[in-house]
Amino acid sequence: MHILHKTISAIALAAILFVSCKKNTDTSASPSTNSTPINKADYEIITATLNLPESSFNYIALNLPFHFGAPPISSTDNTPVNINPITNDGATLGRVLFYDKSLSLNNTIACASCHKQENSFTDPLQFSKGILGGLTDRNSMSLANARYYANGRFFWDERAVTLEDQTLMPIQHPVEMGMTLDSLEKKLAAKDYYKVLFRKAFGDESVTRDRISKALAQFIRSMVSYQSKYDDGLATLGHPPAPNEDLPGFSQIENQGLRVFNANCAGPCHNTELQTMPVARNNGLDLVYNDNGVGKVTGRAIDNGKFKSPSLRNVMLTAPYMHDGRFLTIEQVIEHYSTGVKNHPNLDNRLKDPVTGQARPLNLTQQQKNAIVAFLNTLSDNKFITDIKYSNPFK
Repeated sequence: MHILHKTISAIALAAILFVSCKKNTDTSASPSTNSTPINKADYEIITATLNLPESSFNYIALNLPFHFGAPPISSTDNTPVNINPITNDGATLGRVLFYDKSLSLNNTIACASCHKQENSFTDPLQFSKGILGGLTDRNSMSLANARYYANGRFFWDERAVTLEDQTLMPIQHPVEMGMTLDSLEKKLAAKDYYKVLFRKAFGDESVTRDRISKALAQFIRSMVSYQSKYDDGLATLGHPPAPNEDLPGFSQIENQGLRVFNANCAGPCHNTELQTMPVARNNGLDLVYNDNGVGKVTGRAIDNGKFKSPSLRNVMLTAPYMHDGRFLTIEQVIEHYSTGVKNHPNLDNRLKDPVTGQARPLNLTQQQKNAIVAFLNTLSDNKFITDIKYSNPFK
């Protein structure tokens, strides 16, 4: 059963691979705050417009549970540590850029307009509104745990090779934000608070598209959701659970949902403790696609109908679902995998009957469907969606 998170362009809810975990154990060495001291004059410039602390928030040394720092999760981190490691000052600059409507042509749209913190950095609208009221072609994808996707590609169709590439594309899109990069550089360089923030992050006041993309990417990669009920259960258990072992703190129906999720999702679909698909796949939404997804980018018929799927973390906060937002509720998503998978030529093998090669419905009972919903609720992280360091810094 493949409950995709927005995309839920997935193909079969995967068996969750567990590794040993310890509660509130940071997996990395404790780096310095990596924040350049700020003088009084600079701080006055900053505080005239922004609600930023005198010392940057900590975006690097997150108190991640053990399972985040061990395989298989650690091996999926797409941070280019030799090119664009996360720094506190860089992520702070990225946070300001993310919420600044000045990045759009008419100062009406920010990145955060389509990626709202309370919705795990996605949009509750089926299609997001751009600078002139036009609508995007696809539903807005959640940014939570975006760093944990091994091939590093972004967008539903994976057309952006890296997150750094992705961050500049909506800014230049004529419907979304409508800016040219030349105009963007000049516009931001004229603002006093960016002079301070770019100097703190990069050593001087120069505003370049490369630095803009790197700062935005640092902020987005810092958006790690790791404080859900599910994480608490893993940490309390303290070892990889057996197939039918209950998680501590879970109700009977939540543990049942975990078992149904595992039993019906063999293979690497929404796997690891982040319930993330490793590659784009076709999950049988249609027999004929109006939007060919990856196939539109590659031009290969074999890629038609394939879409990336984000992590299922906070999936209950990110409706509507799929690349086109066609499903308004998670129950509709589950029903798709239970009875509605279409036998498209590119349908992922995990959704096919191994004997007939035809689409294989899961045919879940109502009790099993209810249990899966209960389990998916344990993936919600209320601390993440209210954390001030990811919130709007503008006064």
